[in-house]
Amino acid sequence: MSRVHDALRKAGTELEQPPPQPPAPPAAVEVVAPVLPPSSPGALSDLLSRVPEIPFHPAPDALLIDPSRPYEAPTEEFRTLRTRLNHLQSLQPIHTTIITSASPTEGKSFSAVNLALAQAQLAGNLVLLADFDLRRPVLHSLFRCDRSPGVTDYLLGKAQLHEVIRHVAGTNLYLLPAGEAVINPLELLNLKEVKQLLDELPSLFNWVILDSPPLLFAADANLLSTLCHGTILVVRVGATTVDSVTRAMQSLCQNNMLGIIVNGARRGELYSKYSYYNTYYAHPDAEGKHSRHVAEVEEAAPEDED
Repeated sequence: MSRVHDALRKAGTELEQPPPQPPAPPAAVEVVAPVLPPSSPGALSDLLSRVPEIPFHPAPDALLIDPSRPYEAPTEEFRTLRTRLNHLQSLQPIHTTIITSASPTEGKSFSAVNLALAQAQLAGNLVLLADFDLRRPVLHSLFRCDRSPGVTDYLLGKAQLHEVIRHVAGTNLYLLPAGEAVINPLELLNLKEVKQLLDELPSLFNWVILDSPPLLFAADANLLSTLCHGTILVVRVGATTVDSVTRAMQSLCQNNMLGIIVNGARRGELYSKYSYYNTYYAHPDAEGKHSRHVAEVEEAAPEDED
């Protein structure tokens, strides 16, 4: 009889125990695009040391300022612009700026490239020139380097950051080309990784200069202007209308306009002041005395396609 009671007690105990639960499914793994390493001196030096280097061998028609001729009018104008921007930077944290225009062929790419070159001429002033005109990129053609890997490859997770940046040999200038062509550039620029990238890049570079599409022909520049510290608008003498400038500035989502670059001025307009800008030097004559000579600097207004 006791064995029967023991069997019933054992059976009741087993019925009270909860049935075994199935194993929990594995946790979902979130796949995110690569991001910059923490902003520390070690991470900075490590990333820049892995960036590939390219020679400074621009295309013949690139219309880049010549560091060996610093007193030419275009060079001096970009140095003046550099001085003003650096002064603004000393007053407020401005490190990322977008260069755009109201319409095509007004000189935004010309201005972005030469401003970056002027900034990179200062000792220790690391500058990143990024091609965010994903619809019609030109920086890879101007510097004669590969278009891909670049911005789109990084945002799509196909390349790491050090693989998409190029260092121009012998300068403080770094390039970030556009990357492979995409059919949805605006949707790509809306990714959160774009904001993360632009927020982290100032820990690597003193200036990050973005070339973008025109304001009135694509919404890309409007979006990028909200992610940068400042916006610079390029207008062209004899081409840009007051109406287009007004509509372009009204299209901006926030008021972070730093200034306007006037492009395409001819002799006698903006650069007339350089007609008497001279370089003086002295050398001994036959009697050992020093005489002063004047070398007049010639200037020419650049004509560019973009």
